[in-house]
Amino acid sequence: MSVEYYSDRYCGGHCELANPLQWPQLRKKRRLSSARLLRPQPSCRTGAFRQPPIPLIPSLSLLPILFLPKRWKKREEDETMVLVIAVGLPLMLRAQTRHPLEPLTAAEITVAVATVRAAGATPELRDSMRFIEVVLLEPEKHVVALADAYFFPPFQPSLLPRTKGGPMIPSKLPPRQARLVVYNKKSNETSIWIVELSEVHAVTRGGHHRGKVISSKVVPNVQPPMDAVEYAECEAVVKEFPPFREAMKRRGIEDMDLVMVDPWCVGYHSEADAPKRRLAKPLIFCRTESDCPMENGYARPVEGIYVLVDMQNMGVIEFEDRKLVPLPPADPLRNYTPGETRGGVDRSDVKPLHIIQPEGPSFRVDGHFVQWQKWNFRIGFTPREGLVIYSVAYVDGSRGRRPVANRLSFVEMVVPYGDPNAPHYRKNAFDAGEDGLGKNAHSLKKGCDCLGYIKYFDAHFTNFTGGVETIENCVCLHEEDHGILWKRQDWRTGKLVTPLVFIFAQDNGFKFMLQDGKIEAEVRLTGILSLGALQPGEVRKYGTTIAPGLYAPVHQHFFVARMDMAVDCKPGEAHNQVVEVNIKVEEAGDNNVHNNAFYAEEKLLKCELEAMRDCDPLSARHWIIRNTRTVNRTGQLTGYKLVPGSNCLPLAGTEAKFLRRAAFLKHNFWVTPYARDEMYPGGEFPNQNPRVGEGLATWVKQNRSLEETDIVLWYVFGVTHIPRLEDWPVMPVDRIGFMLMPHGFFNCSPAVDVPPSSCDSDIKENGVVTKPIQNGMLAKL
Repeated sequence: MSVEYYSDRYCGGHCELANPLQWPQLRKKRRLSSARLLRPQPSCRTGAFRQPPIPLIPSLSLLPILFLPKRWKKREEDETMVLVIAVGLPLMLRAQTRHPLEPLTAAEITVAVATVRAAGATPELRDSMRFIEVVLLEPEKHVVALADAYFFPPFQPSLLPRTKGGPMIPSKLPPRQARLVVYNKKSNETSIWIVELSEVHAVTRGGHHRGKVISSKVVPNVQPPMDAVEYAECEAVVKEFPPFREAMKRRGIEDMDLVMVDPWCVGYHSEADAPKRRLAKPLIFCRTESDCPMENGYARPVEGIYVLVDMQNMGVIEFEDRKLVPLPPADPLRNYTPGETRGGVDRSDVKPLHIIQPEGPSFRVDGHFVQWQKWNFRIGFTPREGLVIYSVAYVDGSRGRRPVANRLSFVEMVVPYGDPNAPHYRKNAFDAGEDGLGKNAHSLKKGCDCLGYIKYFDAHFTNFTGGVETIENCVCLHEEDHGILWKRQDWRTGKLVTPLVFIFAQDNGFKFMLQDGKIEAEVRLTGILSLGALQPGEVRKYGTTIAPGLYAPVHQHFFVARMDMAVDCKPGEAHNQVVEVNIKVEEAGDNNVHNNAFYAEEKLLKCELEAMRDCDPLSARHWIIRNTRTVNRTGQLTGYKLVPGSNCLPLAGTEAKFLRRAAFLKHNFWVTPYARDEMYPGGEFPNQNPRVGEGLATWVKQNRSLEETDIVLWYVFGVTHIPRLEDWPVMPVDRIGFMLMPHGFFNCSPAVDVPPSSCDSDIKENGVVTKPIQNGMLAKL
């Protein structure tokens, strides 16, 4: 008998498990000499073989199982309506009950923290441990391929290269491992620990499950990201500092409950900022009403006070009241709370828009594995990056599952300010490396951030003291109507197709997958302006005056997307290259007698130094990632192209201090060969980093070959923000991003098989045309 790995989980609830004892009778009745895997879809009416069988593996415990699709129950006597699967079930050990890429659970984080803490040599050492980050140590790519082939969805042995004599399948996967960044508050040292989450039952400490320390090392001359606990302690210390209270009294403020102290990392401007000390330079703000906690206190910045805080020992080490700048008067437009609480009235003419999907969504979720029409992928989350998408692939008919990317995420965000005056010249936050994009994500609320049928994912991470915190509904998945997919109409016939778009939402970061094979990445910017105070009658050219005595400095927002590509590459293959495409205008002459000719010119980026590129909208510049050994029906190499959106470069001199740590901002586009430890463009620890150009700008100096390898793209995109009065008191959403688009990847449009939307059922009510949502589509406002 031949079998293929499978699980009832794949069916997503559309199949039920029948009594295994029925197998002999069914096999005899239908004269089945072998069984093959059928993958039922909710809409299918008859079975269809999707994959060839693979040889029986003697080392596995085999259990024949019968699946009967629920909608076929009443027609069991019809052979075409019965689905029979023989499933090879290995003896699943505890170490492989979770996919190698599943985010750490709260229990696993607890195990990892307890293991590291128990490894401390003394009680004092254990008590001084502060846990900056506890994340999954992502395994090597071949481990992921093995898991996807035989242990977890998508259950495709074809993911692995064929070997003589059939595949060799281990009985278990390697144990999951956690990677911890630990700060020692007593010694001011930062260390990295690797813990194996083997779930060994410990005899000590109450019998809790414990892991095993694989390695630990101290990383010299670095400072890890700041934590919310430190922020709160810093605020309390500054408020209790007598010279600070005197300085606030000079400004007419004696109630410290009105004062807001926002710690900022110091960056690196001179040796005084070296990481031998853990430092913060807070910004000060002041509310006007102590009994109004929802008041926008950022409308009253306190200028002229200089504070330096030792975050290790939590004390003020430098203080100076340099300049007395009057507090801005209370702006009546400063608040953004509802209705009368901000002194206004909310609109009354907004009608509700209800999004319904009576048949449910088109996507299926198994743990963190997602299938949406022809796309499938895994969802992950880290406290530093936030949303991570793994193993992105497209199921392309007879060509099967075709990989597009191994890993997609935003790895850094930098916000440099353009005002040379204190304290604004020091504002150049690394929001991922100094703080954490994921740790600052918010819980998404149904009806507000997401609409329609939604699948939510929670996120777990450690706090400063090693406890586990959970952001419920941190990531949401849903479908939206994204407008016209394609349209062709003439006087004989016409067709209009409205697509679905698949949305991943995490606070202000979004990724879209469309039915035509595109992947869109979008960042939505909103929030409160970081303001400065003005002297009476003063105007600054480095910002916009938005209220009396109040101005918003000019600044830029930069984001870095890291894309570990795998275009048509199975695990173990490194067959990608990158070409740059520029549009050229043909010179006038015999080849261009009408002076209208232009063409696309391609250039292969052969090495890293050649691949440091910038956007050029005048030449419609874009980049194509191609598979060097796979062709489409015209003989062209298959590929995906990166299409830039609006973009910019840093508006700062080459010697700007923040560019020491952010040299990766000097170009929009970088390419490197995959290296497991090259994850963050500014290095792992950009906080107070004294090393010039650490990270991406240093890695590319190796000038490694890119002609046929495992490609990683780094796309830097940003926006220059000249504040407007309309950005106050809270900025309406602005959008920037880019797109990955198939380029010769398919033999024709992948969207032609999307069924057309029907307009026949339009109903006129009081002169208004309404259209019902077709096939579970979502309306998008």
